[in-house]
Amino acid sequence: MLSQIVRPLVQTQIRLLANSQATQTTLIDTIARWLGYLGVQAKVTKLTPDSERIHLSLTVAKPDGCDSQDWQQILNNLRSPATIEGSSENNYTQMSEVQQQQLARLLAYLIQVGNPNGKISWTEVETQLLPLNLNPFILSSIQVALKVPQPTDLLQKLDPDVAASAFPIAVRIAWFDQEINPHEHDALSTLLSAMK
Repeated sequence: MLSQIVRPLVQTQIRLLANSQATQTTLIDTIARWLGYLGVQAKVTKLTPDSERIHLSLTVAKPDGCDSQDWQQILNNLRSPATIEGSSENNYTQMSEVQQQQLARLLAYLIQVGNPNGKISWTEVETQLLPLNLNPFILSSIQVALKVPQPTDLLQKLDPDVAASAFPIAVRIAWFDQEINPHEHDALSTLLSAMK
């Protein structure tokens, strides 16, 4: 559903950039506008084209829906040396075993609703999951969880920390087939709500 809305907009923007006489200004405006749709006030401070990539530097202000206390905590966390050393996306050492199991069950649920025909090959799923750098415990827990249908009420009692850890991974899993079906959309929306 989301891809059906976003993809045509992206294609339109690409054509606009390709045909623009002021590509740099247009791209800077486009980035600021798209982040603005998410409630983020961003300003591009540097834009440098490289051989196959475009390097950007952004200055981002507190998003509209962000609580001042949360924003201050984010800034404090970013200033902490520990934040620079570890990768938050792949570091599950701070999560308890119970939280890791809940994360695995959530991801298994997302994989199941992403395959409505019910045919799930662990070999294929594992191949898709390996680039996400999940730890072996979470991977084996997902494999076990996929053997039985995960209940929908799993999404009703979410630990906010688990939801926050699950969300970026869940988005990537939902995009494995380049489409987000209604069940995946509902699951992602629930994860977003649980993080608030």
